[in-house]
Amino acid sequence: MKKVVKFGGSSLASARQFKKVKAIIEADKTRCYVVPSAPGKRDSKDTKVTDMLYQCYDAVCAGESYKRILDQIKKRYTDIIDGLDLNLNLDFEFAKIEENFLKKAGRDYAASRGEYLNGIIAANYLGFTFVDAADVIRFDAEGNFLSEETNEEMREHLASLKQAVIPGFYGAKPDGTIHTFSRGGSDITGSIVARAVQADLYENWTDVSGFLVTDPHIVPNPETIETITYRELRELSYMGAGVLHEDAIFPVRSANIPINIKNTNAPQDAGTLIVPTSHAPASEHVITGIAGKKNFSVISIEKDRMNSNKGFLRKLLQVLENHDIFPEHMPTGIDTVSVVVNSSELDGQREKLTERLVEVVKPDHFEIIDGLALIAVVGRGMRSVKGTATRVFAALSHANINIRMIDQGSSELNIIIGINAGDFDKAIKVIYDMFILSE
Repeated sequence: MKKVVKFGGSSLASARQFKKVKAIIEADKTRCYVVPSAPGKRDSKDTKVTDMLYQCYDAVCAGESYKRILDQIKKRYTDIIDGLDLNLNLDFEFAKIEENFLKKAGRDYAASRGEYLNGIIAANYLGFTFVDAADVIRFDAEGNFLSEETNEEMREHLASLKQAVIPGFYGAKPDGTIHTFSRGGSDITGSIVARAVQADLYENWTDVSGFLVTDPHIVPNPETIETITYRELRELSYMGAGVLHEDAIFPVRSANIPINIKNTNAPQDAGTLIVPTSHAPASEHVITGIAGKKNFSVISIEKDRMNSNKGFLRKLLQVLENHDIFPEHMPTGIDTVSVVVNSSELDGQREKLTERLVEVVKPDHFEIIDGLALIAVVGRGMRSVKGTATRVFAALSHANINIRMIDQGSSELNIIIGINAGDFDKAIKVIYDMFILSE
């Protein structure tokens, strides 16, 4: 039995939190490989170390005074080391970091040092071997992640190590330049390590006891999702649900390794188990989760006999691609098509886009409608239960919420509803009431 455990920034923000982490690892000897994040906030007024590193590096590049920020970063780590009574000194590491900052090593290098230093501390505190992620996680010269090369490198490197700490978030290009995943990428590192060592379970420890059915800022005390499939999680993550980086699913999904979202501050809680579809038990509710995002616009086009106009959709999509606009959803009718896009992608190019679309697709009517929010109702139980969509629409209708768009995937795993952004919170509440509270 082998487990990979990733601990988020809040789990490693202070010496007190480090002690909780050690207790968790020592309570289960199968927790062999540890992936740490950089220290997060200790309280709501605190600053994450990654943000401090960005500030420090930007000050260096701007020719401004940076020593005060660097000293604050040093103090964060010194406080942790002193609080753990470790015989460890990071002066050499900080001297090297300062030297590389002055050489303009890059913002990716700067950001990665948070995980790197925390990894050194964690390895020293746990008595595990430290493995620099730059030695085992590979990107090509353009910064594209090299999955298979990384898997082979990681597998060979860890084969002889029964216990190791591998910092999250970063790797290296062929020339040794540090490159990072997108923010929150330590989740991805944990998944990569789990695949490489053929782990039985990937535990992702954070400050919440798993995924919630919906946003607790909108619905007070929503239920926790006990079990969710990779595909359901992908849908919810894409629509804004937090806790786990959406790209962390892919490495473990290919190896059928389940993920357990756990709470460092409440390790006794079961959390949420993320599993392949074939291993998922029946859910208590028809739906698994509700998530959504605001700030969308609809490009609405009407054209008679559009369905028989050869190449119409191809021409439309080509115009959007030429303007670097990515369609989120594209529901169509016989003579209509609505393209839902992120409103920010239209900034500074609405007039040119309109001119080009009118020129190329020659619509009978064209308009861009702003102020749209999208809500995804996701659940594997929707496939086998009739009337799910009807219940969604009924809940919204009873709340006097106008539906602007409906889109359902062929998998019948989700229903996407477009509504006015002003109705966003109310819509989530009534859908939650319909499917969770009433059931």
